[in-house]
Amino acid sequence: MGRKKVNVKKIDIPFDKYWYYHKSVQSPEVDVEFFQDTFKAIKKREAKTLREDFCGTFAITCEWVKLGKDKVGYGVDLDPEPIAYGRKNYLSQISADQQKRVHIKEGNVLDPKLPKTDMVAALNFSYYLFKMREDLIKYFKNVYETIKKDGLLIADCFGGSKCMEPNEEETENDGFSYFWDQDTFDPITNEAMFHIHFKIDGQKKIKNVFTYDWRMWTIPELREIMREAGFKKTTVYWEGTTDDGEGDGEFTPAIKGEDCEAWVAYIMAEK
Repeated sequence: MGRKKVNVKKIDIPFDKYWYYHKSVQSPEVDVEFFQDTFKAIKKREAKTLREDFCGTFAITCEWVKLGKDKVGYGVDLDPEPIAYGRKNYLSQISADQQKRVHIKEGNVLDPKLPKTDMVAALNFSYYLFKMREDLIKYFKNVYETIKKDGLLIADCFGGSKCMEPNEEETENDGFSYFWDQDTFDPITNEAMFHIHFKIDGQKKIKNVFTYDWRMWTIPELREIMREAGFKKTTVYWEGTTDDGEGDGEFTPAIKGEDCEAWVAYIMAEK
């Protein structure tokens, strides 16, 4: 007897780009612990308030308020899409009390009326979108003015010879691959174009999920601009290496860095 044919409707599951981004490059729990410990080591007191500029889905802000009932977090971003995602997927997962201590603003990081906090975090190299020195100093000056007395700016940065040529790097994760693609680099302007691609196992690569049109700022340039903006002291936190020469995720104060093909560092700027 033949089996009756049944028409099954295909169900398309939307590709969640923010979930894949989070799994590939973010570790908010580790980040906020590092920020808290670093602030305490530098300022000899605990930070109560954190502002996450260019916050996107504001996962870090949500993790910050989990550290204690006295922690208050603020996030600022121009794009309503990741903010909406963060409200649905991160803010909804924390307690009602913690939610009350999260304040998200859809707005410009150059707004002089942003809330004053102990710390401001400028992460994921987002401020690299400021390609002109006058624009970047305007941003750092605004941070200086909107940070509390004895406050701290935490900014990540990256570079290395590998960032001065087109290349693509694949990182395999559980069930998918993440691709960091440097498409172009202009040595006259230091402008570079980057893309993030993903490939779910058994499926075609999803290209240009995220695109970044940046200027590659060097550490000396950034420190000079921060001081020009008013910060009295800057310290570079350099990443240590494992026995096989890979980054170990531990960042400590450093005066000199290694000549790596690709590196990530933090700059701590003190008011």
